[in-house]
Amino acid sequence: MQSDHEERVRKNMGQALALEKISKKYTIQVGGGSDRFGEALLKALGNTFGLRHRREEILWALKDVSFTVDQGEVVGIIGRNGAGKSTLLKVLSRITYPTYGTMRVDGRVGSLLEVGTGFHEDLSGRENIFLNGSILGMTKKQIQARMDTIINFAEVERFIDTPIKRYSTGMKLRLGFSVAAHLDTDILFMDEVLAVGDAGFQKKCLNSMSESRKSGRTILFVSHNMAAVESLCSRAIWIEGGKVQEDGQPTEVIQNYMGIYGRQQLVGNELADLDRFKFVGTGEMRYTKVEFLEVDGSPKNIVRSGDTVLVRLHYMAYATLRNPDFNIKICNEMGTYIAIFSTKQAGIDTPLVVPGEGYIDLEIGPLTLVPGRYFLDLTIAPRIGGSYELYYGLVDFVEFSVETTGRFFSGIEEKKINSALVFFPSRWDLEGMNLVPGQSA
Repeated sequence: MQSDHEERVRKNMGQALALEKISKKYTIQVGGGSDRFGEALLKALGNTFGLRHRREEILWALKDVSFTVDQGEVVGIIGRNGAGKSTLLKVLSRITYPTYGTMRVDGRVGSLLEVGTGFHEDLSGRENIFLNGSILGMTKKQIQARMDTIINFAEVERFIDTPIKRYSTGMKLRLGFSVAAHLDTDILFMDEVLAVGDAGFQKKCLNSMSESRKSGRTILFVSHNMAAVESLCSRAIWIEGGKVQEDGQPTEVIQNYMGIYGRQQLVGNELADLDRFKFVGTGEMRYTKVEFLEVDGSPKNIVRSGDTVLVRLHYMAYATLRNPDFNIKICNEMGTYIAIFSTKQAGIDTPLVVPGEGYIDLEIGPLTLVPGRYFLDLTIAPRIGGSYELYYGLVDFVEFSVETTGRFFSGIEEKKINSALVFFPSRWDLEGMNLVPGQSA
């Protein structure tokens, strides 16, 4: 028996999305005071005392974006942080509206753009499922027919009648994805659904998206996970600076996207000339240089599997900041995050950082990455709960290579390690085997 979605797809195999010169403009405040009263006071007194007040700048999050998506296509949207990917999905979902341009979205839309999007905090999980289905135009009977599947997938059976506001972030994410994937939608918009959640849930998400693709559902999938984009998507669109940089086959687009950053690397990982590069955040504190050192502080020219590495992060602070969180993520060429290091997670306090230059060291050892090419994501953030604006964020810019070592790898058949991510320190014991004395393989 066909679902309502499959029947609609069968009758109308045309375009699901059509965008023509979609642009979105934001006005942002730069410098000066941080509140409306203070800003008004500075403006009033500025001419008298020469005080600096905030100025307005125009930011085009999207600029003349045009493309079409056929029904049943699965399209990966890739690009660095701040490129405009999330804004694009919010415009398509009508969470925000374009400054100018036209678009057509043909079909019922399900969105998972942020954890908890579309949920009413005071309603229970079950009530929110009914609410979302009703918004899509589904009947109570249709929603009820999918209820058990949604609850089981989300693994929230015990808490389904508990208000959403008491759910953990992981529970909200699981229920949000399950609602978006299993209610009767023609088009799914998903923004970094694989960035949160454990490995088991991520695998369930990938399997569910694969099944949605087979059913003819249209999917737009924003992700930094290039491996997932390449395996799931029939097409990839690279967004850069709010514009479509490239649109084509996933493998080719991903190769060009990853390749361009390799050509932009700075010698010595100098980051001081920040005006040349796209970073996100307020800029109150910024990284200026990244060094890979030996434990004694001497330069480390080669990084090998099994080595102990000292990563020195040089920074410039432009204001006195309370307990900032220094954060490093390591990802491979396909954008898969392998390790995360954070002063907050480690319980390290950095109480009051005064304006000026400084550096902080992170010792990693032994480094168990397999040989290959890697990138660092660098952020500095306020150490507070909930949503916040970064002081600084730079993605996929600092590149380093890991070389082979005899500690984890004998050198035989090196090509076999290409599918692995890390080594684990281990030891083989042959004592229990029946071997011919004196013989070797």
